[in-house]
Amino acid sequence: MKGPFVFLTATLLIFLLNSFFLLKTDKATEKPKGQGQSEKSIGLHQSGFIGRSEEVPFLKLNRNNSEVANIVFKSSDGGQTWQDISEGLPDNLLKKNVNRDGFFADDSGLYIRDGNGIYHRKANSTAPFWKKEIFPDKQGSIGSSKNGILAFNHDGEILQKTYGTSVWAPMYTDFLEKVRVDKVGTLFDKPGLWSPNTSQENVRTVFETTGGTVFIGTDKGLFKSSNSGKSWKHVHFGGSVIKLVESNGVLLSACQGGILRSVDDGETWAWVINEGGGIAVETIDRGFAAISYNTITQSRRIHISFDGGKTWKAIAEGLQFYKHIPSIKQIGVLPPSMYISSIKQVGQYLICGHADGIFRSSDMGKTWKLLLPSIGDKVYNLSVSGNVIYAIPTKRGC
Repeated sequence: MKGPFVFLTATLLIFLLNSFFLLKTDKATEKPKGQGQSEKSIGLHQSGFIGRSEEVPFLKLNRNNSEVANIVFKSSDGGQTWQDISEGLPDNLLKKNVNRDGFFADDSGLYIRDGNGIYHRKANSTAPFWKKEIFPDKQGSIGSSKNGILAFNHDGEILQKTYGTSVWAPMYTDFLEKVRVDKVGTLFDKPGLWSPNTSQENVRTVFETTGGTVFIGTDKGLFKSSNSGKSWKHVHFGGSVIKLVESNGVLLSACQGGILRSVDDGETWAWVINEGGGIAVETIDRGFAAISYNTITQSRRIHISFDGGKTWKAIAEGLQFYKHIPSIKQIGVLPPSMYISSIKQVGQYLICGHADGIFRSSDMGKTWKLLLPSIGDKVYNLSVSGNVIYAIPTKRGC
């Protein structure tokens, strides 16, 4: 009995020593938490995306519950990699859904509207630093102008701050009053479209051309001033005007009904895309890009033009819809193509904000590659300055 007992004891001792040795070896070779991984992005090696061979940058993991994340992302390499630059912003911004009129980027950096202030991050900032400026009023939409920052609300209260100053000056203070005055050749050359008794109409966009002509888009159409707002002319009737762009003497407007074009400084306008509604319009190299809603296909489509906006080609058909968002598959829920929110150009690439994430095309829309997956049921709105892309995930429809 002694022999088997000794053999069993020796075997057990060897097993314990071997386990101890392996445990020490594992701990000695284990990397510290986060080592070898970017603090801002994690590779999407095991994301569950089926049938894709390329590695896609993933979202920053919020390792610290007190750390603000997933509010705004930045890419400086054409969308190949993304940095979460949310740190320093209030965490309730994620719940508020910053709409596409609530942020913009220019040479001085990124501006985000929030409550009673605007947060600004310089373009070349490497530290997680945002400067908050208290806002003088309740303007909810912001954008760039020739000389500074514009801010306005639907009630027509418009402010401008010239770059390098801290003063917000009222602009076009009597716009709504002037456009409601019954003057021949302005409002009432088409009776019934506007009445002095109507409630205040929503101001949707404010735009100034390189030549100094000012346009204000409202729910009742487009108004033009060639004398710094002293007088206004109603140059387009029939629905909301939400955005204008200008390139080489051509003006384009995204509005209810589709995309309008003008070549005479906004005096007259003609439909170039008229298939349901204009969602967005942008300038690209040698032309324009636009997003419109098609009533036949019941989807949003991307179009591009290289002849000054005269003719257009639909390119959204080449955009792959991965439909990885469960709610998209539900009966009665709109298809992913309904949630194309942004189209921009950076270098040689077209960049698209979509329900499945941010896509990039290097061949003007023939093929698309997923760069950054979406967050839940949100869609990315995009803003671009130079070679830098900023992306904010927003509730669909905002």
